[in-house]
Amino acid sequence: MRTLKIDIFTDVVCPWCLVGIARLDKAVAALPEDVAVDIETHPFYLDPSVPDEGYDVGPMLRERYGRDPREMWARVESEAKKAGIDLDLSKQPRVFRTAKAHTLVRLAKDHQMQHKLSNAFAAAYFLDHKQVNEEEVLVDIAVENGYDRAEAMRVINDPNELAITEGLARDAAQQGIQGVPFFVFGQKYGMSGAQPQDVFTMALEKTLSETSHSA
Repeated sequence: MRTLKIDIFTDVVCPWCLVGIARLDKAVAALPEDVAVDIETHPFYLDPSVPDEGYDVGPMLRERYGRDPREMWARVESEAKKAGIDLDLSKQPRVFRTAKAHTLVRLAKDHQMQHKLSNAFAAAYFLDHKQVNEEEVLVDIAVENGYDRAEAMRVINDPNELAITEGLARDAAQQGIQGVPFFVFGQKYGMSGAQPQDVFTMALEKTLSETSHSA
């Protein structure tokens, strides 16, 4: 059995992350059966300045770029559709702080459910239009994906755990990751953005090839 490590830097409220990770998952699903994939998810803040109560995305985009937000949403919605995702960004108008979601994902590593939980949070936010800053919403999703309810509630209210998450997200930005999704294959090759599925396939094949040659 060959093992392939993939590190993903992502944010729950990043639409391009939703698309890029869906494409990666399809490329991973097509790998040979003798390949075991170890995906580790790392926190990153799409906008570190988001207040606790969140803000409406549309007015922010209009103010920042002077354009109708629907024009900017149309491209990612189109790419999402190609990936099999029915995305309508107008149905999730607010963006929220994601420290608590990231902390639950980070601590899910020991239970091998990081990737599943991260995907579940993103789907809840973008496709089910849930408020992912609400504790009960986060805990319900965590429980559905393997967490004990009391443990999940403890985690998102633990200032030490939240501080660790904040530090890791800050470190990722300071290390040169300027946007997400960002992928690292085999702890060697970095790739940014929601690349086409065939690009992910090539990255996986290249990393596996080099891993096999060095084994």
